[in-house]
Amino acid sequence: MAQFNLPAHSVVGKGKTYYAGAGAKNIKRFQIYRWDPDSGENPRLDTYEVDLDTCAPMVLDALLKIKNEMDPTLTLRRSCREGVCGSCAMNIDGVNTLACTIAIDDIKGDVKVYPLPHMPVIKDLVPDLTHFYAQYASIKPWLQSITPPPERERLQSKEDRAKLDGLYECILCACCSTSCPSYWWNGERYLGPSVLLQAYRWIVDSRDEFTGERLDDLEDPFRLYRCHTIMNCTKTCPKGLNPAKAIAEIKKMMVERR
Repeated sequence: MAQFNLPAHSVVGKGKTYYAGAGAKNIKRFQIYRWDPDSGENPRLDTYEVDLDTCAPMVLDALLKIKNEMDPTLTLRRSCREGVCGSCAMNIDGVNTLACTIAIDDIKGDVKVYPLPHMPVIKDLVPDLTHFYAQYASIKPWLQSITPPPERERLQSKEDRAKLDGLYECILCACCSTSCPSYWWNGERYLGPSVLLQAYRWIVDSRDEFTGERLDDLEDPFRLYRCHTIMNCTKTCPKGLNPAKAIAEIKKMMVERR
């Protein structure tokens, strides 16, 4: 798996080590970021030895085994375990991804697990996505129309529907936005690749009648134009989407309408 350098949340100290039980032969070490902001203590890396012979194959399986059998204080988010909900997004082996889709055997050496970078931490591996979701809400991610609704549904051609492929699949896991240096430094005003991909999804929807207003809302030095095509977003997306292309398409539409 390709890697890119990500800044640590803070200076991290060495923590506790939890050893596998006697007789375990197929051992994998997991170094996991631990921090409770309310404790007043510094962040640390705890090390856990996991017997892979008694563990399912994915990193999320190992994290749940650690929580259930070794250290119940470990805190993480998860839900579907199928790469659909985005809840278990975290930084694994230097890459923002979903813990439920990464096989333990694909990682050489110790498995290093951190929360998504440059996000406030609620506890351990759980980032605070409040601002991220507020930015998502700001683009009005729903169909807007002034035409009275039909009796059944708003029809769309196959060609127009195909324009949404590669956009609607976004699960808002925030892996791409938290891999973007521009978002790290300008996250208060720059919307980031995930939210801009979602914005483009509604801009190109043939059933939406507020394209001009949506483009007006993005015509801002920070909200859109802080994208410098670094491409970390496309590189790390666990769903194989291309946020950088969606942002480029928005910029093209901005130019074409002038």
